[in-house]
Amino acid sequence: MIMAQSSITVTIKLFAIYQEVYGVPELTRKFTPETTVNDVLVGIIQEHPELEKWKKITRFSVNFQFVEADRKLKEGDELVFIPPVSGG
Repeated sequence: MIMAQSSITVTIKLFAIYQEVYGVPELTRKFTPETTVNDVLVGIIQEHPELEKWKKITRFSVNFQFVEADRKLKEGDELVFIPPVSGG
């Protein structure tokens, strides 16, 4: 018999504007299984609506691999939000 997991724990690394808004370099959150990267992003924007303008141009990494927003997260994943960074 396989027991279904009721939640997964994910570390969310924050850079640039995301880190400025939250004031910390990372968050640890619990989610239901089947949660996607986009689900997490939507939740982050609900907490801080000023991040909405970055939604379409933010890229994502899970465990050091670039992923699409529909990627499902697993227990222990490290999710990184990568907004565009200016400079040169």
